[in-house]
Amino acid sequence: MKYTEGRAGRIFVVRLEDGDVVHECLERLAKREKIRAAALIAVGGADRGSRLVVGPRRSRHEFPVDPMSYVLKDAAEITGTGTIFEDQNGSPLVHMHMACGRNERTVTGCIRDGVRVWHIQEIVVIEIEGAKAARILDEKLGFKLLEPHGERL
Repeated sequence: MKYTEGRAGRIFVVRLEDGDVVHECLERLAKREKIRAAALIAVGGADRGSRLVVGPRRSRHEFPVDPMSYVLKDAAEITGTGTIFEDQNGSPLVHMHMACGRNERTVTGCIRDGVRVWHIQEIVVIEIEGAKAARILDEKLGFKLLEPHGERL
């Protein structure tokens, strides 16, 4: 286990509007406001056609990982949580998972393939000051993984 310590900084209350692509808007906000690290909490709606990464095609021993995608067939209620950290080039990257549900069916996945807002989403962005971490490309997996630059336990 690796970790780094930080403290709560600024808090942004964000309203995304109909058709906004969640990760694109949050990365634009992070760039504009110079947010290097943050925690994210989301609630609202996702529109039909939104895409979620719902897991690797095979659980182990396939590299790079072959992700599976799921397309929402109708509007859904969402709740999500995630983070923002810069990559090795200083670009902010969102990693957020959402549970998207309608009636008795819910699907959960990563939003990086493009989740579009259905009318409204509310997102709270809690900046983390002082944490030393970055998203570094892991060649084997094919993902940019969070790499804390601090202690090892």
